[in-house]
Amino acid sequence: MAKKFKTINLEPDPIYDNITVAKLINQIMKEGKKNTARKIVYGALDIIKEKGNEEPITVLEKAVFETAPEVEVRAKRVGGATYQVPMEVPQKRALSLSMRWIITAARAKKGKPMHAKLADELMAASKGEGEAIKKKINVHKMAEANRAFAHMAR
Repeated sequence: MAKKFKTINLEPDPIYDNITVAKLINQIMKEGKKNTARKIVYGALDIIKEKGNEEPITVLEKAVFETAPEVEVRAKRVGGATYQVPMEVPQKRALSLSMRWIITAARAKKGKPMHAKLADELMAASKGEGEAIKKKINVHKMAEANRAFAHMAR
């Protein structure tokens, strides 16, 4: 039986009036420090505006779209064995995974403040480069390698 989760209707952020930015702020937030998360995201978007010739929201949306996976592998037990079964990713989960990978890649970099690392990763992802894109490619390769078990999908 599938679990039912309460969905939260998220308000768009006050500066850019965009729900994607609000979701990114919430994903970056640690220990309830939303103002710190806002400073990081808005700082990153400001850097993107300064460096690039594109609008920061366009870069963010493109980066999230580029890194969103279409398929992933999920573990499924059949008999005594566990198989990695490739499954299509729902859009909501794809958005969440995409943002998580971008944030993780930015946090993994060293030597710069977080807003600069996030800006770099967003710009790289929007061009189809960077660690988050590598993660997506690895997930797709794993799904392709386990294509033989696709018939086991729920």
